[in-house]
Amino acid sequence: MSRAHGFEAALVRGLQGALGAMPRAFAQGMGAGLGRVAHGIGLRRSVAAANLALAFPEKSERERAAILAAHYRDLGLVLAEYARPTKTVDAPEGEVVAAFRGMEHLERAERGGRGAVLLTGHYGNFGLLAATLAKRHPVDMAGKPIQNPQVEALLVEIGRSVRLGRIRFDRGARRVFTALKENRWVMLMADQDAGPDGAFVPFFGRPTSTWTGPASIALRTGAPLVMAFIVRRDDGRHEIDVLPPPVLERPEAADADVRLTALHTAELERRVRRHPAMWFWLHRRWKSAPGGSAPGATAAAAAAAAAAAAAAGAA
Repeated sequence: MSRAHGFEAALVRGLQGALGAMPRAFAQGMGAGLGRVAHGIGLRRSVAAANLALAFPEKSERERAAILAAHYRDLGLVLAEYARPTKTVDAPEGEVVAAFRGMEHLERAERGGRGAVLLTGHYGNFGLLAATLAKRHPVDMAGKPIQNPQVEALLVEIGRSVRLGRIRFDRGARRVFTALKENRWVMLMADQDAGPDGAFVPFFGRPTSTWTGPASIALRTGAPLVMAFIVRRDDGRHEIDVLPPPVLERPEAADADVRLTALHTAELERRVRRHPAMWFWLHRRWKSAPGGSAPGATAAAAAAAAAAAAAAGAA
């Protein structure tokens, strides 16, 4: 491990210890302050500002700057909550999570016995979302490990303290299928650049490289794909929404995974438009160009997104 990784891990553990020892209100204030510092020193601010300009060209520069400032503040608040995992997740009812809607969709999946592909985005405190659901049913968070192994180990430790399992893709994705067979809920995210091999589906009006893994896994296993989102309210508490599985026509067709990916990406876009400060703008989401996409993939995705938009308009 490099010295930089060692320093980073020591800093993270130090912050965790300090914030974790504070009362919630004080920790939240410190977290918000750290978010303002990250914004002030320009931590990936140019990337985030460019993303916001691509996503919201109709907004003024001042409006986008306000979204960005609110986003950094929320990142700091999430950090404070991660530092106090059990105190946050096991807080008295209503103290941290103020509203919870749509649990019946996951209860239906539980009765189905095939698990659930629990899909969200880098949106709000998704770790708190997973841990809140894990109080009701076993949940595994699946994904690539972060580059710093000590920080990865800390995150695994935090997850275990709030009953969360961890599936690392670098150790093989077969555990995802095993977990679903055991009727567990597996949380995945598909809202970061998937490179030239991703499916280019519409996202904020642009063909965007997107991982089809969650859709493919759901179609292959018969596990329902259930989307869930967490949003912070103005009073600092959270609201959770669990959505019914998207309705996909012709799920047996060869392009079903691309069309299902387009459907869930369209839903994510609706959520980001509703609460833009909640989404992680610091990632280069539109990094890959669509020149290398599979023939017909973008067209199929566009058709699915158009159908999703029509359905949303009719609702």
